[in-house]
Amino acid sequence: MQKILILISFILLGCNQIDTAKRPNFIFILVDDLGKEWVETYGAEEIETPNINKLAENGITFNNAYSMPQCTPSRVALLTGQYPFVNGWINHYDVPRWGHGVNFDTNKNSSFAKALQNEGYSTCVAGKWQINDFRIEPDAMEKAGFEDYCMWTGYESGNKPSGKRYWDPYIFTKAGSKTYQGEFGPDIFSNFIIDFMEEHKDEPMCVYYPMVLTHSPFVNTPHEPDVKTKYQKHKAMVRYTDFIIGKIVKSLKDLNIDDNTFLIFTTDNGTSPGIIGKRDSVYVRGGKSYLTENGINAPFLVITPDKQHFETNALIDFTDIYPTLLALAGVENKTDSSGYSFAAVLQGKTNETKRDWILSMGGLRAKLSDDDRMENWFTFRDRVLRDEQYKVYTDTLKQIVRVFDLEKDPYESNNLINEEGIKLIIQKFEKIVRELPNKDAQPKYNKTIDSLYNIPAEELNCCGGPKGNRKTNMMKLATEEVFLKQLMTK
Repeated sequence: MQKILILISFILLGCNQIDTAKRPNFIFILVDDLGKEWVETYGAEEIETPNINKLAENGITFNNAYSMPQCTPSRVALLTGQYPFVNGWINHYDVPRWGHGVNFDTNKNSSFAKALQNEGYSTCVAGKWQINDFRIEPDAMEKAGFEDYCMWTGYESGNKPSGKRYWDPYIFTKAGSKTYQGEFGPDIFSNFIIDFMEEHKDEPMCVYYPMVLTHSPFVNTPHEPDVKTKYQKHKAMVRYTDFIIGKIVKSLKDLNIDDNTFLIFTTDNGTSPGIIGKRDSVYVRGGKSYLTENGINAPFLVITPDKQHFETNALIDFTDIYPTLLALAGVENKTDSSGYSFAAVLQGKTNETKRDWILSMGGLRAKLSDDDRMENWFTFRDRVLRDEQYKVYTDTLKQIVRVFDLEKDPYESNNLINEEGIKLIIQKFEKIVRELPNKDAQPKYNKTIDSLYNIPAEELNCCGGPKGNRKTNMMKLATEEVFLKQLMTK
């Protein structure tokens, strides 16, 4: 009897090991500050992105994928699977630059990497983080669920070399932080990821690659060292992003793991407003930090292990990434996430998600409270919601103030709020908005020790929220004249 039990245990253990080995890999690539007007497969006319195009040609193209409008709310939403009004990270906060003990506290916030690591996944991250200060929390990446990492530190107040992420980058690894003289940061990050993939090719892995490209400062690249103007440098950086995508895809094939890997490509928000592109014959100004489609409707391409290939208008947003990764890995989602898994779409079982609407909100700098904590400017932050056809804007009083028919008016030029025939649409969205919390959450964290330099509260609080000069959350289209003028701007 004892021998039989041992045999059964051995068989069950073997089965579990096989199941674990068959769990899919995840390569999640998040480009910094890049809208659809700079991705050729989405109609961009001023750039060639052949490697990104191949993701669309051999994968799934999502047309309706919402990020948040700026860095911090986007990144925390995808890490936690929670909307900014749930996790509290509504505004942008540059932790290593501004200090005051603010941090992404993993004891109070979930992370998809931690959830997967707890189920046997090898995990790594490379690129940009900016929601912890590594000088104060050298174990921040491990606490977030990443066993290995290669990170630009973000600009650390009082540490001038840390401002560099491209040439001579200042990078944090397990060996500490230092300048890599004469090297190009994106090469270091992408090579680190490829080395990690090779080392862990025989086990399930989750690789998170939040790129530093294509965020300013605009620089020349190893492939285009002689570009001069801001516009030329931006284009060179987009082309180098495309090159890195091709390098990673080739490595997946060379390692013979592409048939068990989901590769997801997206961006954290729209392009910098200082850059104008051309998409489907329309001049589009970058929409970063704005709630128009050019700021939040992100490129979103997925290569699946079985090479599903189609285009879909299915609704997804960044809160859906966490539950989707866990569902594909066969891991129970034990968090209170806002999002819905779209694993069934990636598996070719359906062309629609469980969503009737998606949402985006947030951005612009946070403020400091009287008790020296990061806090949001508004009780209820303005936001947008949309279905496959209509989009509404709400103000900070939970009132719908704009309605657009995106099928007829994709660049949001005709507000239908006073149109008689739109009343039922407005009523539908009013019901959704009423069910949202009346009060947004504040960021959840225990303060760390202060950094060497804390931004003076009056300097951070002087110009945001109702004190800011931003009069609208919409970014208008550009003209050909303005587009041509930027070509000459240094």
